[in-house]
Amino acid sequence: MNQARTSTTVLERCFQVAVALIALAGTGSLGLPAPAEAGSGVLLPAGSTITLAPGETSSPEGRVALTDFSDKMTATKPMAGDDRTLSPYFFIPGGDSSTDRLPLKATSADVAIAGVIADVTVTQVYSNEGDHPIEAVYVFPGSTRAAVYGMKMTIGERTIVAQIQKRAEAREAYETAKAQGKSASLLEQERPNVFQMNVANILPGDEIRVELRYTELLVPTAGIYEFVYPTVVGPRYSNTPAEGAPDTERWVQNPYLTEGQKPTYAFDITATLDAGMPIQEMAVPTHKVHIQYESASRAVLTLDESEQSGGNRDVILRYRLAGNRVQSGLLLYQGEKENFFLLINQPPARVEDDLVVLREYVFIVDVSGSMSGYPLNISKKLLKDLIGRLSPEERFNVILFAGRSVTMAPRSVPATKENIRKAINVIDHQRGGGGTELLPALQRAFDMPSAEGFSRSIVVITDGYVSIETKAFDLIRQRLGDANLFAFGIGSSVNRYLIEGMARVGLGEPFVVTEPGAAPATAEAFRTYIQNPVLTDIEVAFDGFEAYDVEPPSIPDVLAERPVIVFGKWRGTARGTITVSGFAGRAAYERTFDVGEFAPMPSNAALRYLWARHRIATLGDYNQLQESGQRVEEITDLGLDYHLLTAYTSFVAIDSLVRTDGDASETVVQPLPLPEGVSNAAVGGSLGGGGMGAVQTTAVRRSMRGTSHGRTKRKVSPAAPQVSTELAPVPAMDELASGYASSQVGKSVENEDDDSEGRAEAKKETSGERKDVAFDSGVEVEIDTLRVKGALGEADVRAFLEAHAASLEACYASALGRNPESRGKLTLTIVLGKDGKVVSVSPTRHDGDLGDDTMLACWTSRVERWVFPSGSGETTIEVTWTLAP
Repeated sequence: MNQARTSTTVLERCFQVAVALIALAGTGSLGLPAPAEAGSGVLLPAGSTITLAPGETSSPEGRVALTDFSDKMTATKPMAGDDRTLSPYFFIPGGDSSTDRLPLKATSADVAIAGVIADVTVTQVYSNEGDHPIEAVYVFPGSTRAAVYGMKMTIGERTIVAQIQKRAEAREAYETAKAQGKSASLLEQERPNVFQMNVANILPGDEIRVELRYTELLVPTAGIYEFVYPTVVGPRYSNTPAEGAPDTERWVQNPYLTEGQKPTYAFDITATLDAGMPIQEMAVPTHKVHIQYESASRAVLTLDESEQSGGNRDVILRYRLAGNRVQSGLLLYQGEKENFFLLINQPPARVEDDLVVLREYVFIVDVSGSMSGYPLNISKKLLKDLIGRLSPEERFNVILFAGRSVTMAPRSVPATKENIRKAINVIDHQRGGGGTELLPALQRAFDMPSAEGFSRSIVVITDGYVSIETKAFDLIRQRLGDANLFAFGIGSSVNRYLIEGMARVGLGEPFVVTEPGAAPATAEAFRTYIQNPVLTDIEVAFDGFEAYDVEPPSIPDVLAERPVIVFGKWRGTARGTITVSGFAGRAAYERTFDVGEFAPMPSNAALRYLWARHRIATLGDYNQLQESGQRVEEITDLGLDYHLLTAYTSFVAIDSLVRTDGDASETVVQPLPLPEGVSNAAVGGSLGGGGMGAVQTTAVRRSMRGTSHGRTKRKVSPAAPQVSTELAPVPAMDELASGYASSQVGKSVENEDDDSEGRAEAKKETSGERKDVAFDSGVEVEIDTLRVKGALGEADVRAFLEAHAASLEACYASALGRNPESRGKLTLTIVLGKDGKVVSVSPTRHDGDLGDDTMLACWTSRVERWVFPSGSGETTIEVTWTLAP
């Protein structure tokens, strides 16, 4: 028996070392030459760079010169030394099968949206199918605006309500209970959007349910409300040595499943929307859902059963109210000790300003390992739309960064057609690889000589998978007089804390782009925001209304078409006026609210949590500028007084029963799935700070000895969702669905977890196996001819096909990687049922060489999953696409 156990351990160690060697070889960390396209920080061909000739040194045409690179690039490297860094690592099943290595069995969310306030209950189910007691550790994301105000733990028939305590005291109470053999749970905040749950003494056969509750405010942009439920924390790059790292940073060392592996736990979400006004449009671009409309202003959303493994990408719910209206006015709450108010002021219509401002744009683009493949393809599409829209009198520059950074020109250059073409060509040839050294790239952008007479904007494009958020905020604040900053988050589960925080402190706007089809609209929104602010020089005045502790202390210019939001407390009688003033373009703007017209409502009780959460965020921002023990104490007191999770307060629930007889439990860290579209390169790296992190062996992390043993999984039905027809279907929002949702509300057509051979080939990113082709490297998939017969109209079908062109381009891009000469026309005959589902697909190829059958399989498999708008009968579609590089 001992001999067999030793053999298993040796094999396990050999396998782990082999995976580590493979990961390290991809970065050149073992002394092997890294590929020019995928090395750690190798952004351009060795020994050269593309330099855009600036100012007086450029030719009249603004040509791009290829110059010697070796003495001009300033490489920025991670921390030197031999210490292992805080890094995520791959979860490798195996080892002691008597210990359950996958204790999280299910996670779900119940969302209730009433007006502009969402209340969310998150339920996590832990069980132990092994033979020994365990402690489960689970790192999970939250909304950046979430005010977490409650938690409880249920074991069998016993429910224990958690208490809020100072962080150190809560941890001590938890560890004491664990040592005493009591079951306990501890919820800690690692970042405003990253939490850690510890559940101690889960006995064999146990099922322990932990519920946490939070509330957040929904603020519309351009009349569109958006609720985002984050599902997974992406792997974070860190160059901090593990030795001596603070406890608050150790969550970065988390195990991850490999690319393409589905979550090991079931996922579910339901949402009830009581909008208070008629709902005009609704879309869920990320998941298949059912939406039932119970009235004109109330809808109930449930997740389709086929999305049980959908916990690897954020859930995004978007809706618009009838007449494009925005809920504005005053919400009041009268409590026993304090009264709270929330003012929502709808912005004025955007005014076109004829004042011409010369602008300079510096684009900072993340090409690190976590951006490899699909996320980088999105970035390329976005950059083309951003740069391609510049006018010749504007200037621009591009900084590419991974483990090091490189600037395309010493200073910004005119946006001539030739410069833009060359810049796009360089961007097209990027491949993801290496670490994510954001700070040096930001520093280079701010240090770059500015163009005299130009207003500079810095645009950061990244998935945000770093652990240095506060350092980035500090740097941006310190250099705010040099430029404002806009942040674009790329991918299915971005680090919104970084993206939103950089934009906030940089007085810019945050954007999140989940797929290439959304790039043109996002680029246009960026141009509109920066050129024509909605409202500037904003002031809020109170007359006869005794307001105090008002948040925010000052209101920055409003760039996007979203309301001005003001929180606060009030004393005395609810009367008087509140006036919002400013400038819309060059015209003065003013709006006054009569407080007496709004009555305090018990249903507005969440205002106390929302106010406290906003005050905590404000104090946290100040604390980043200059750390203050007084501010830490104030944040702590707010957390304790308002029963809120903060960086300095935690929730702890402890069972009163002693449940073990001294048999020490083993700590198991729940492995996380990689966010959809993120490759293994996000985790694979090197020792000593050269990359994200290596696979860690059993000697480093005991939790590596995991196994996926004998779990019973519920069978998932492949049936497409059905939408209730109790009320007339709400019209679709194709522009909101970003190329995923069909024109029928509640139907998201792309199941990106499909295991078809075509999808696997289109998504595959393996070193040396095929040439990686940029998602939009000149690839065009255009409709040549379209014939529609049946219930649906040609215009609706064409709009649907154009909205889904992006997903088909991936199949063709993959075919070009295998055969660069692949081109021609592809004709499909698609038969739809009454419910809009595809009944059959008959492909025919002609007029060219489209390569092997793999591309066709990829193409047809995606079409087969589509769900078109429902009609009153069957529809036959014959469509011919022209495919050309």
